[in-house]
Amino acid sequence: MNYVSTRDRARFADAQEAVLKGTAPDGGLFTMDILPLFWQDDINKLCTMSYQQAAAFILKRYLVGYPEQELEEYCKLAYSTFSHPDVAPLVKLSRNLYSLELFHGKTCAFKDVALQLLPHLMVSAAKREGKIRETVILTATSGDTGKASLEAFADVDGTRIGVFYPDGGVSDVQRLQMTTQSGGNVNVFAIEGNFDDAQSGVKAIFADTALRERLMESGIALSSANSINWGRLAPQIVYYFWSYTRLLNSGEIKMGDKIDVCVPTGNFGNILAAYIAKKSGLPIERLICASNANNVLTDFFNTGIYDRNRDLLKTDSPSMDILVSSNLERLIFMLAGDDVTRELMAQLSKTGRYEAPADLRKKIVDAGFGAFCADDEEASGQIKKTWEAVGYLCDTHTAVALCAAQKPAQPPAP
Repeated sequence: MNYVSTRDRARFADAQEAVLKGTAPDGGLFTMDILPLFWQDDINKLCTMSYQQAAAFILKRYLVGYPEQELEEYCKLAYSTFSHPDVAPLVKLSRNLYSLELFHGKTCAFKDVALQLLPHLMVSAAKREGKIRETVILTATSGDTGKASLEAFADVDGTRIGVFYPDGGVSDVQRLQMTTQSGGNVNVFAIEGNFDDAQSGVKAIFADTALRERLMESGIALSSANSINWGRLAPQIVYYFWSYTRLLNSGEIKMGDKIDVCVPTGNFGNILAAYIAKKSGLPIERLICASNANNVLTDFFNTGIYDRNRDLLKTDSPSMDILVSSNLERLIFMLAGDDVTRELMAQLSKTGRYEAPADLRKKIVDAGFGAFCADDEEASGQIKKTWEAVGYLCDTHTAVALCAAQKPAQPPAP
């Protein structure tokens, strides 16, 4: 089973190489050429497992080539750091509305679920290569990825990490979390610009083949801890299966019943993980993409036009303040192939916009995607409403998703 570039299917790697490199040499993102399938018997087995066991059971199919025993040990180590025994508990808010809590990790960010595992995957891959003396992780952040990455890689042998964040573009808490991080191998940089500038800069470094070759000659490998790295994305697939098994075990649904998933997202990685779970056999009906006032994704799903040529707004949900949603490239590749992906990404790079062909738009609708956005005022009102109704205090990002989840489904624009 290969991991191929979204921009050239002929460029491929195995799982460990994909995790170690982070991105493909042509600037594309590594993606599985064939997704695994999970059957009802598999889901029944997952119902009897702990989160750690379920993660290992699932990830061995998305990280083909990693020794199964290693994955089991890595999952035990990664998720022993979480404060809740379920790692990601599912909380019922109303008759058919649930909140998957992903804030029980070390940094209280949902990124902990993937980033506590990623260092183990990288170190294992580097050891296999043999000639790699050090792996340097470069990461752009709009808030929570930065601290979660720093915490995960701090003082991990054979690694160094540099995190780039937009000066003034993260919350004070997030800034302090990052700039006070301990560890002899961590570096934090504030940049002039926004998250998209930081992410574009990091991706440009990865695309510099000559630089990467010179570093490799010295035994240094470059990689990423952003969700552009398959090793960051794959662990997020797990908690959608986990959520489904919690609903089964509580009797809320029966095997085969379909659920809707609503995900607050900026870089499109988290909701893409849900789509991958659906394509792998998890009974998901609708995939609701929830955006804040930076609604470039909402516009894309409703009109077929992706246009980043707009001002990036600073909102109360800064981890979603993104205009270049990198993982959307993976969805386009999965639905339309590498030729279309390469063409659209070239347009995005040159003009800052592209329009999805009609057949791609139809495939997106058929895949179950819908999109809504909520500004700060709506999200703030949702926090108050949820607290008063059920005594549940949610953060600003979750509030955006709750707004979207409770909006009526609308037919897509022609």
